Amino acid sequence: MRLTLWTDYALRTLIYVGAKGGRQATIAEIARSFGISKTHLMKVVNKLGQQGHIAVVRGKGGGIRLGRAPAEIRVGTVVRETEQDLAVMGCLAEAGFCPIEQCCVLRHALREATHAFLRTLDGYTLADLLAPRARLARSLGLAAEISPAE
Repeated sequence: MRLTLWTDYALRTLIYVGAKGGRQATIAEIARSFGISKTHLMKVVNKLGQQGHIAVVRGKGGGIRLGRAPAEIRVGTVVRETEQDLAVMGCLAEAGFCPIEQCCVLRHALREATHAFLRTLDGYTLADLLAPRARLARSLGLAAEISPAE
């Protein structure tokens, strides 16, 4: 299974904002940190805001921060909400795609594998992804902003 750049950017955004430890981040700094398109990231941030994963503060001094506690943000949920199509083959996406779909063991196996993939991601929260806090902060250039207690 391959996830889209949209999901990749959404997860990276959540990790970055979570690594800020409650301080606001900007789209520009996230884009710069990961070397990704600011324009594309703006759309991702808007969607994450609509879903309640982040809170957007507009205007001068604005930015983004987490909309809920990291332990409440499940990776599987974010993937489901950001991926438009989790079907790894056409037969999972639409009925009547293939003449053997009613008896196809492969179709069943692929559906089962997709569910297992999502179940595994459901076992992780943003808090889990933020566990190596100090290393994340250093890798993202945030080390000076993170207090030793974090």
